[in-house]
Parts: sequence; C-alpha cells; structure tokens
Amino acid sequence: MSVRVKLSAMMFLQYFVWGAWFVTMGTYLGRTLHFTGSEVGLAYGATAIAALVSPFFIGTVADRFFDTEKLLAMLHLAGAVLMWYVSTLMSFGTFYPALILYALCYMPTLSLTNSISFHHVRDPAREFPLIRVLGTIGWIVAGTIIGKVLHADALALPMRVAALGSFVLGLFAFSLPHTPPKAAGAPFSVRDALGLDALALLGRREFLIFVVGSFVLCIPLQFYYTWANNFLNEIGAPEPAFIQTFGQWSEIGFMILLPFVLKRFGIKVIMLVGMLAWGLRYLAFGNGNVGAGMWLIYAGILLHGVCYDFFFVSGQIYTDEQAGERIRAAAQGFINFVTNGVGYFIGAFVSGAVVDRFACAAAAATAGRCAQGTHDWHAIWHYPAIGALAVFVLFAWLFRPATGRAPAPAR
Repeated sequence: MSVRVKLSAMMFLQYFVWGAWFVTMGTYLGRTLHFTGSEVGLAYGATAIAALVSPFFIGTVADRFFDTEKLLAMLHLAGAVLMWYVSTLMSFGTFYPALILYALCYMPTLSLTNSISFHHVRDPAREFPLIRVLGTIGWIVAGTIIGKVLHADALALPMRVAALGSFVLGLFAFSLPHTPPKAAGAPFSVRDALGLDALALLGRREFLIFVVGSFVLCIPLQFYYTWANNFLNEIGAPEPAFIQTFGQWSEIGFMILLPFVLKRFGIKVIMLVGMLAWGLRYLAFGNGNVGAGMWLIYAGILLHGVCYDFFFVSGQIYTDEQAGERIRAAAQGFINFVTNGVGYFIGAFVSGAVVDRFACAAAAATAGRCAQGTHDWHAIWHYPAIGALAVFVLFAWLFRPATGRAPAPAR
C-alpha cells in the first residue's frame, strides 16, 4: 500500500469516527436519556474543552517524546475503550466526565493526522487537499450508515460504531509511515503552545476585528452542531443523520469553488457571504417543516458548504496571509483556541439554555398546549439567526482588510 493511500485511509477513518457519534448524540441524550437542554449543551462543549487543552498536550508530549503515528495509535485505542464505555452510561453525572476524557483523547488526533500527512507529502498545497477530502467522505459514510442503514439517531449504537472505527484506526496507525517527534529536545513554551506570538497581530485593527468577529460568530454556530439532528428528528424529517450528509457534499463542492471566488471577490466579501449563510440557514430551519416547507430544511442543510468553507476555511487562509511564514503556526493555533475552544464552549452553554427555555413544560403538556419533550423550534432558531446576522452587519461595517499580504510584525 502506497504512502498516499495509507494517508487517505487514515483521514477517512479519522473523520468517520467523529461523524459517527457527534451528529446524533444530542438526539440520543435528549430523546432517549432525557437530559436537559443545558446538559446536552455541556456534552457538546466537551470537545471545546479538549480543544482548549490540546495545544498543551501537543506541545508537551506529542511534539517531543513520541513518534506521531504511535501516539495516534495509542490515543485511538484508548478512545475506542472510552467511547464504548460512554455508550453504556445513563446519567449525566457519569456520562459527562467520561465524554470529556474521550474528547481529550480524540481532539489531539486532529492535529496529529495533519502532521503525519504534511510530513510525508512533497507538495502540501497540492497534495494535502486531496488527502483531506477523504475525511469529509468518511464523515458522509458514517452519516449514511447511522441514518440510512441503521436508523440509529436516538440510540447509543452510533457511539459503538465510533468506538469500533477508533479501534480499527488505532491498529491501522501502527502501519503508517514513521513520523518522528518534530520538536524532540526542545523546551516547552506556553507561548508557543497557545500561539501567543500571534497576539502581536492584534495590534492591527483589521485582524483584531477578524478575531473578535470569528469568536462571537462561533456562539450562534454551535446551535447547529448541537441541535440540528435533534430538531430534524423532532419534526419528523426523513432519515435525519443521512440527509445531514448533504451538507458535507455541499462542502466538497464549495471547497472546489473557494480559490476562484476568493480571487474574484476578496476575503471580506467571501467571509460576509459565509456569515450571511449562517443567518439564512437558521431562518430556513425556523420557518421550515416536513410538509410544504421541507425545501427550507434541505436549503438550510445544503448551505453548509457556504457556511463552513466561506467562513472557516477562508478565515484560515486570511490568518495564514496576515501572519506570514514566521508565526503562521502560532496564528492558526491562536485562532483555533479562540474559536473551536472558547467560542464553541460558550456557544454550547448558550444553546442549551435557549433550548431549555422553549421546551414544552409538563404543565403545558398536561393542558394539551404542546407535547411533552418537544420544543418551539421556530423561536429557538431565531436566536442564532439574529446573532449571526448581527455579526454580519457589524463585520461588514468594521472589517476593512488591507489588500495583499501584510508583513509579519516584529517579535
């Protein structure tokens, strides 16, 4: 098996594991285990907590003491055991800490798989996207199996599928090409781990606006990742986990378009389109239904490509351009810490509180005004819609990026 094939298979399994459990967990927790909205939100915040801790782990352990492929194997084997254990837990008090432990195993592997890939390709700019796209396909295959084959959205089964996938990847990782630790013998620096060298970039007004806008937008964004599958199941949409994979197909298409539209329209317009798409997606969900309004549901799902590629991927490109080669890694690590860590954790907490506010109370159910366990999704989706559109307006007004690559600031 060639190195390219092995790296592609690694990436496929990496995102198959995440896609198997992450999409449907909220439905399982809310509809089957009857966790509150706040508890479901906190559960989805587990990956954000791990994203906050991962830079320290990568800096102190992964980059210094272990071959990357062996560490990837150990983390996935440990993750397989933990995820299977998580699938057996029924109370929030035991489920939540065990899920955090699993997330602490999984989230560092996102960086590890990227590191292994970059280490073994000659032209990362040309070859890595073709390897990374297998990750998106892995997510699609997981959603298809869970939603269309197993119909397991409200079951613990997706977690066990993820555990098996993690076990397979853990064994497969031992066959990956040797990747020595890239910083063996170097001293650990908190500044490097958190990308604090990138703080110098905040002295530029346009980059500060970009960081603040990205952070604030991640709060309403978490509504989708936490609650979309639960929403689709509750309104009776067909095969929710499967139809959500249409968003990943859309992601592939818009990823191909992104270089061309970025060159044509520039970073500000593209990021604004991504922000606007998030607001429109939530309005579509809030006004859609499984009858005549089903097209709005599909439109909201298909907007995922614009939402993700035009906001997240273009933001990574902008960060790369602003940082320059010397602090590029620090800048990307800092943005990841602010958005995928702090922003998503706050978003998970806020989304849970909002969903709880619009849950059908026992008294209302008894009076026949709503069904027990349902929610007023029309009202719920308007909260992230208004949040995303507010960020869109402020970003359009305040963000004025300079043309061309800016010089990296002096240390």
